[in-house]
Amino acid sequence: MSLRLGDVAPNFKAKTSEGEIDFYEYLGDSWGVLFSHPADYTPVCTTELGRVASLKQEFDKRNVKVIALSVDSAESHQGWIQDINETQDVEVNFPLIADENRKVAEAYDMIHPNASATVTVRSVFVIAPDKTIKLIITYPASTGRNFQELLRVIDSLQLTANYSVSTPADWKDGDEVVISPSIKNEDIPAKFPKGHVEVKPYLRLTPQPNK
Repeated sequence: MSLRLGDVAPNFKAKTSEGEIDFYEYLGDSWGVLFSHPADYTPVCTTELGRVASLKQEFDKRNVKVIALSVDSAESHQGWIQDINETQDVEVNFPLIADENRKVAEAYDMIHPNASATVTVRSVFVIAPDKTIKLIITYPASTGRNFQELLRVIDSLQLTANYSVSTPADWKDGDEVVISPSIKNEDIPAKFPKGHVEVKPYLRLTPQPNK
């Protein structure tokens, strides 16, 4: 059965490039990003893992721990990491799960028979501190993932988790946000003292409240 937004992310224990982990213990009170790869030594994923390593400080700023997964062994991961570091001019600074028995892949529905019956598709899961799944994206093998977009979504998820707002199309950190329809007009000044603009009764904008 496939996972859906709001479901509790399955916990697991697994070997990784940095030793054995318990997933929940690894995440602790942080947000998490779990992203899968079809196999080691694949070209697009080599660039992706390098990009994530280069953005480690950005994930750290947002209290996000990243972890990758492939169905190859931890020993294979170590060789691939050397290639990633060499070709992408980085130091991979997060664990790669060795999911040889595909238990994690099956728990997270990462194997899609129409794409491949044996390897994981390129999925991304964003997991909140309460271990619920807040975002699921699956990419085709030919398209590299946009990790700046992932950071943008995490900014939105963290903002909207703490304030009664949503983020509009193409929003980025610092832009105006949409006031929740559940907030009455008379309650807006107290909740959003920076002011607001009523475009329509159902579309009310306010400056980002945590800026």
